Amino acid sequence: MLSGPEQALLALLLVVLMMGMGASLTLADFRAVLQRPRGPLIGLASQYGWMPLIAFTLARALELPNDQAISLIIVGCTPGGTTSNLFTYYAKADVALSISMTALSTIVAVVVMPLLLVVYASSFSDATLKVPYGNITTTLAVMLVPLALGMFVRARKPAAAGTLEKVGSLAGIGVLALLIVTGLVRNGELLAQTTPAMYVAAIGLGVLGFGLGYLLAALLRLERAGRRAIAFETGIQNSPLALGIILASFPAALHERMLWLPLLYALFVLLSASLLTLWWRRAA
Repeated sequence: MLSGPEQALLALLLVVLMMGMGASLTLADFRAVLQRPRGPLIGLASQYGWMPLIAFTLARALELPNDQAISLIIVGCTPGGTTSNLFTYYAKADVALSISMTALSTIVAVVVMPLLLVVYASSFSDATLKVPYGNITTTLAVMLVPLALGMFVRARKPAAAGTLEKVGSLAGIGVLALLIVTGLVRNGELLAQTTPAMYVAAIGLGVLGFGLGYLLAALLRLERAGRRAIAFETGIQNSPLALGIILASFPAALHERMLWLPLLYALFVLLSASLLTLWWRRAA
């Protein structure tokens, strides 16, 4: 799906994306988790509880092929990203909670994500398709390095960190644009091969994540702003990171089939999150 230079560009964009995410975080965000752990822990339980389960259930119910099922579960097990922080801000929700959750879920992902993949993705593995748990763990650990560099820039040069954060957001868009354009230009048949089940899976993962995340927060009596933050943090996964994990961990022959469903999720979750934001702003 990608040539050598394009893969190098994608790797660079992912590094910049993670640095931009790090530039949005401070040690104070982690201290906030320790000082007020209830909200972030509810969000963490929601994100790593609901999303992998939703992805697994959709894959089984829709009878997705094994490679597509695994790619959907990878998205479901991925930590949150800065996109959720942005939607939380526009929806007039608890931005501090959202940032704390992003920080916590990204660090925890190195340990939790491979374990969740063992639980949910192993049943879709066969003789021709193995889930490379070690490669995935290594990729996650390596991605913490640019994250830490971004935090270092934020601590030393806040003004430069603001620019880096914006550049990181653009890099995330660049990852999606690069994969979509190359996928459609070189593999136009992908659209024709997109089944109704794939659309349902791509849309359902985000929408169900929003709903169940909000429901759990409401049942545990968080205030309205906190419920909204947890809904966004649950439903919006770091899809560029999921795409990078697939590219770095699986054989090139599987990339075309495995990347398309996460790309569809990325597109539809932005649309559904935008609609939800408009609704909540009117209801505010």
